[in-house]
Amino acid sequence: MNDETQTASRLSLKRVAIDTYRENVAYLHRDCAVYRAEGFQALSKVEVRANGRRILATLNVVDDTRIVDCHELGLSEDAFLQLAVDDGHPASVSQAEPPESIGALNRKIGGERLGLQDFKDIVRDIAERHYSKIELTAFVVATNRDELDREEVYFLTQAMVASGRTLDWHEPLVVDKHCIGGIPGNRTSMLVVPIVAAHGMLCPKTSSRAITSPAGTADTMEVLANVELPLEQLDHIVREHRACLAWGGTANLSPADDVLISVERPLSVDSPGQMVASILSKKIAAGSSHLVLDIPIGPTAKVRSMPEAQRLRRLFEYVAKRMHLSLDVVITDGRQPIGHGIGPVLEARDVMRVLENDPRAPVDLRQKALRLAGRLIECNPDVRGGDGFAIARDILDSGRALTKMNALISAQGSKHFDHNHPQLGALSFDIAADRAGVVTGIDNLQIARIARLAGAPKAAGAGVDLFRKLGDAVQAGDLLFRVYASYQSDLEFARQACARAHGYSVGQQEDVPHVFVEF
Repeated sequence: MNDETQTASRLSLKRVAIDTYRENVAYLHRDCAVYRAEGFQALSKVEVRANGRRILATLNVVDDTRIVDCHELGLSEDAFLQLAVDDGHPASVSQAEPPESIGALNRKIGGERLGLQDFKDIVRDIAERHYSKIELTAFVVATNRDELDREEVYFLTQAMVASGRTLDWHEPLVVDKHCIGGIPGNRTSMLVVPIVAAHGMLCPKTSSRAITSPAGTADTMEVLANVELPLEQLDHIVREHRACLAWGGTANLSPADDVLISVERPLSVDSPGQMVASILSKKIAAGSSHLVLDIPIGPTAKVRSMPEAQRLRRLFEYVAKRMHLSLDVVITDGRQPIGHGIGPVLEARDVMRVLENDPRAPVDLRQKALRLAGRLIECNPDVRGGDGFAIARDILDSGRALTKMNALISAQGSKHFDHNHPQLGALSFDIAADRAGVVTGIDNLQIARIARLAGAPKAAGAGVDLFRKLGDAVQAGDLLFRVYASYQSDLEFARQACARAHGYSVGQQEDVPHVFVEF
């Protein structure tokens, strides 16, 4: 690069307020001298340097000086934050070299089997944002379904753990519980954690926010307390209270997984290999030694048959054993949502009612949480197999779990939530049965979709409140569920979805689907 071009490449950084969701995007004006001199093209990869730091970004070309002027280099929110500078800071931009792992990616696209180092190279480049969304999509598709053998899944898991921070709690028994997802209202973690912590076990629970569901554990816990905790504060809370219920995004655990999820979700890709690597890498990076894994099965769950569940179980067990993680897989009833509420405020209400032994508490949420907590308690070699459920039930019934939860809420920063008068969306409508009979089906996917259209999880008080479950008798006109929304537009979106399909089926008792579970 000659001196004239080098001088021209010095641009003024501008923060462009666009959330590109885990993709670095740069913006140059079409009449920018650097754009013309360097021969850039839209969607090409560029290297941006500023403040002694370097990032790679996908280039977008703009014609509107209100976005970026000819002397400016715009950066999306994520990209700008990585450089840690102020608006107007000088920066240089140049053509970027392809990621070092692009050869391995091309071999995987061609159907080749990759080794551990190949996966480490690819995952490192993903974590460092060296891949564009197009390249990420190619990797996700190339490793989808049966394109990874079980040893490759192990390699991918190992590489994802190595891409970020690994926590070490310096204790031999660190427990966690996880569900593969797909069941609305399944907030068992918020009950399991205080129960096992009250028993004295270490349970540092870092959870995700919702991506396609109406609420993640972090979204629901955020109704009660702060969940975005600096690592130092999280560490202090765990050591003092034996647990936490926090968002995992600040801990930099398996960061490549968060980037991959940004591509997998819009594609509705959730292959067994990627699921195993995603879940186990996060748990191992969080320092867990023992994990109870919940695989629900049902007609509208992620896993819809026992043979499919058993195949997934064997893959989880193979990788966990190779990674020296003690794993207990339980196959549970996924025929319908768990609890009554779907959406952050409604789910927080259900959780607190269970903890307070309120007679309005959903029985299915309580029972499932007790069984999962019991399995975790039995990870303790001093507890005899089969005794965990009774221990967990005693902790819940005695109020010790509530005391522990209140201590966690206080330590993380209480939001002073009143579950007797929850702040639900001000707008609502009801869905009633159009015939007499028995509830024979509740579509998990459709109920979740309705709750999201109503505004959950961004509008915490939005969602769906269920009044009938599988096997319940109904008369024509009986209330099936109520939809809450905070905005008129969201209410109408949800109302239109319900008019097309509200997710409930009413028939005869013999039509209720049966499921085989392993509790």
